[in-house]
Amino acid sequence: LDGTELAISESQERMAVVVGKEDEAAFSRYAAEENIEVTQVAKVTDTGRFRMYWRDELILDLSRKFLDTNGVAQKRKALIREQDIRIGQIEHRKPGGIGRASANEGDEELLPEVRELYGLLSDLNCAGKRGLIEYFDSTIGAGSVLMPLGGKYQLTPAAGMAAKLPVLSGDTQTATLMSYGFDPRVSKESPFHGAMYAVLESLTRIAAMGGDITKARLSFQEYFPKLGRVPTRWASPVMALLGGLKAQMALGVPSIGGKDSMSGSFRHLDVAPTLVSFAIVAADARTVLSPEFKKTGSKIVLLECKRDAAFVPDFEAFRKNAARLHELAKKGKLLSAGPVGAGGLFVSIARMAFGNRIGAVLFAPMKRLLLFENYGSLLLEVGADEDVKALLKGLDYQVIGETVDSAGIELRTREGVTASNTSGSVVLPLSEIEERWETPLVSTFPVQAEGGPPEGDEAPLASYEKRATFRTKPVRPRVFLPVFPGTNCEVDSRRAFERAGAEVCVVNLLSQNHEALAASIARMAEEIGKSQIVMIPGGFSGGDEPEGSAKFIAAVFRSPQMREATTELLEKRGGLMLGICNGFQALVKLGLLPYGRITEPDEAAPTLTYNTIGRHMSKLVRARVGSALSPWLAHAQVGDVHTLPVSHGEGRFVAGETVLQELLKNGQIATQYVDMDDRPTYDIRFNPNGSAWAIEGITSPDGRVFGRMGHSERNAPGLYVNVPGDFDDGIFASGVAYFK
Repeated sequence: LDGTELAISESQERMAVVVGKEDEAAFSRYAAEENIEVTQVAKVTDTGRFRMYWRDELILDLSRKFLDTNGVAQKRKALIREQDIRIGQIEHRKPGGIGRASANEGDEELLPEVRELYGLLSDLNCAGKRGLIEYFDSTIGAGSVLMPLGGKYQLTPAAGMAAKLPVLSGDTQTATLMSYGFDPRVSKESPFHGAMYAVLESLTRIAAMGGDITKARLSFQEYFPKLGRVPTRWASPVMALLGGLKAQMALGVPSIGGKDSMSGSFRHLDVAPTLVSFAIVAADARTVLSPEFKKTGSKIVLLECKRDAAFVPDFEAFRKNAARLHELAKKGKLLSAGPVGAGGLFVSIARMAFGNRIGAVLFAPMKRLLLFENYGSLLLEVGADEDVKALLKGLDYQVIGETVDSAGIELRTREGVTASNTSGSVVLPLSEIEERWETPLVSTFPVQAEGGPPEGDEAPLASYEKRATFRTKPVRPRVFLPVFPGTNCEVDSRRAFERAGAEVCVVNLLSQNHEALAASIARMAEEIGKSQIVMIPGGFSGGDEPEGSAKFIAAVFRSPQMREATTELLEKRGGLMLGICNGFQALVKLGLLPYGRITEPDEAAPTLTYNTIGRHMSKLVRARVGSALSPWLAHAQVGDVHTLPVSHGEGRFVAGETVLQELLKNGQIATQYVDMDDRPTYDIRFNPNGSAWAIEGITSPDGRVFGRMGHSERNAPGLYVNVPGDFDDGIFASGVAYFK
């Protein structure tokens, strides 16, 4: 790169920090311990000049006073015309946005037709995004209060992100709530309303999670067509600016800056005017709400955010609704809450029903509410024993239905309302709704592997009751955690062992030069000699290169020093080894699993390879204990089922029939992916990688080496509250107790 390219280049991998001259050596030493390269690129002077050199040649020399002016002030004219605001003027538009259900006045008193309701589910702004969501690691850091998809079946989208603040040790109840808001159709019809509703939607999502919107802060991402000097094109960003400001002033919520604005034009093509609002607020993790229906017999309550003839929301009513919801969330008076977004009441109710497959009966809500968005409105699930009138006193609310023990959504008529069929109601099965909701995007973001599960191949149920017995010297165990470039679970793993009472030593592999690499390998071998437990944590070591995961880790452990230290730990000192995710992959590649010793690669040996769906999978799975052999499972019983996070692209366990039979006979199949009936399965909803015999984890012949794909270390109090399950598998406590 030449000097200009270096000056304007942007990189997420580089970070500039200013350090006092007296701290330079210490800072560089700390960076080296973390395997981070440090280069001095500038120094602060008292010359009043900003000078840049490239290859010892001065290429830039600016006055600091000039920089302080922020450049020349620029002005542009913007012409906003009446025709630029088309909100609510399109009478025959499809459902899903601002407008009327029909051009005919009488249609307001009709229940929608089934085709209209199903049409909403196929709308890209409403459709399910599970195949996209599962691409991203949603549990890294062991702080996720809400999973992106909630409920027993992990299908109800959360209103936003809720995660505890990261801490190096201990625990905290302080969480952050984050959300967004944007509707491209509304923004296209009126950038003013688009930005106003974007702010409102992002705060509605915060309110639905139980957050205090008065303490929220906003950040905007803008994206507009290339503007040039044309006044009519400048109308869009000006309208959006005013719309966003209108909502901010009305709600008293400031914006703290945003991402760089971008130009979205290519030849004759322009993007829709875009202002996305992101909201964030601190919250108590113990009072966070999620949207999936929790119980049958609950009352479904609508807090509608009405608007005037100019389609401006009643901000004062919204403030009161949000404040009451926050108060009720702190008191634990609500079972669930969700925002009413694109697709209106029907899509919002359907999403809340999917997660636990709890149905709903709606008491003839108006067609407008069912089919069209109503940003700022909130849905509450209130327990049958709660007094709705007392809880929501002073607010404009409607009890619009109740949750029921049937897998469907029923729209019932009331007196004076005409149904579009002869039965007086519309009943839609949840299975049909769910399929239509997920179908639109599966061709782009698949949720099933091509070809499906093996035909006629049923995974056997592992059940090995015999426990291995060992004699060890009582001691507070010391755990060694090696960290490789790409490892990302060492902090979570250290905290898990510390909670169990162990002493933990974490050492980074230094790879910037040969000398550093040799020294750090020597230190790792030395630390293994001081420890009773070695755990290889998860991540993407070496970027899962070359040609597959964990080969970098395996190469290090095959070095003479590491091989000798590992062999002594297992064969002479009775130590334990644990590998999770990337660590499991390393143990298998080393031969430590399933053989219990480091071996040379063998074509007949089992391996972990790419998920059958061909992409990364991040979700919660159910893992059944199938063997009591391992001391790592001493606190569990055969048949126990634990809910664990997984996040990997190469987690499919593959082995030949002979090896699988041997593992089963020896009790080495420690854990298996199981369905809701606790049966091993190839169903991708429960076995996300397509592992042979639904194997999630295996052990060495004596059980002292254990590897699994599920991230046991990401379990901590108060996490994943929107998915039911037993998250504590006890493996860290079991490993520590082995030495006591």
